[in-house]
Amino acid sequence: MSIVKINALTVPAEQREVLEQRFASRAGAVESSDGFEWFELLRPVEGTDQYLVYTRWRSEEDFQAWMEGPMKAAHQGGGAAGGEAGERPKPAATGSSVWSFEVVQQAAPKKA
Repeated sequence: MSIVKINALTVPAEQREVLEQRFASRAGAVESSDGFEWFELLRPVEGTDQYLVYTRWRSEEDFQAWMEGPMKAAHQGGGAAGGEAGERPKPAATGSSVWSFEVVQQAAPKKA
């Protein structure tokens, strides 16, 4: 079965739009990564300032390959939009925690 990685990002209210825009304009490298199955950015509705970044992978090895390859390159590269070459924008999140899960059961809607 697949694995799920959830990155819980603490995002102050004044940075929410910045975070969402950065995800909307991301390079999209994760979608073409071997073993990638799903991505969702979940906005908090009430009671928390944590966004959840949900990704689903075929295996832990596929996730680690993405972490050490495309993800690492994207987060270490300079010249991000809105900044000068080599300059990195300030992070929108003030904290981050990654949760890992194995999918042990799943269900899809029944077809009529």
